[in-house]
Amino acid sequence: MLTGDRKKTADAIAAEVGVDEVVAEVLPGGKEEVIRGLMSQGRTAMVGDGINDAPALTVADVGVAIGSGSDIALESGDIVLMKSDIMDVPRAVRLSRATMRNIKQNLFWAFFYNCIGIPIAAGVLYPAFGFLLSPMIAGLAMSLSSVCVVTNALRLRRVKLDNPSDKK
Repeated sequence: MLTGDRKKTADAIAAEVGVDEVVAEVLPGGKEEVIRGLMSQGRTAMVGDGINDAPALTVADVGVAIGSGSDIALESGDIVLMKSDIMDVPRAVRLSRATMRNIKQNLFWAFFYNCIGIPIAAGVLYPAFGFLLSPMIAGLAMSLSSVCVVTNALRLRRVKLDNPSDKK
């Protein structure tokens, strides 16, 4: 946890939410330096809501701004949470992962479908089998491909964003 609050306050909050490492009484420029230092250890995420968090939000790999925060924080964040609930952060991570998984699935199936469908529509099978695909059927097949992609994307609405282990 990285905060500009007093050490005693920060330790109390960290104990309540289960955070192991606390860096407190940090000025805005110091937050940016801490984030840069953590970046050498791996990916970083910064959650903030104030003007003093903006530099760190822009430097972090993922900046998450709290929706009720200052305008500069909202502009600096990569993600803006609509409510002021910190538990929306893990929900946003779950939704982001599900979205990326869905995009990869859609790209795979669209690529697979087009690798097979376009040559057939172009008449590759005609010399060997005498099979020629009607443009009307090819258009219908392309439309069905789009329907499959959209239907797969709509599955995101059923993603479980709440994790029972998040609630203590």
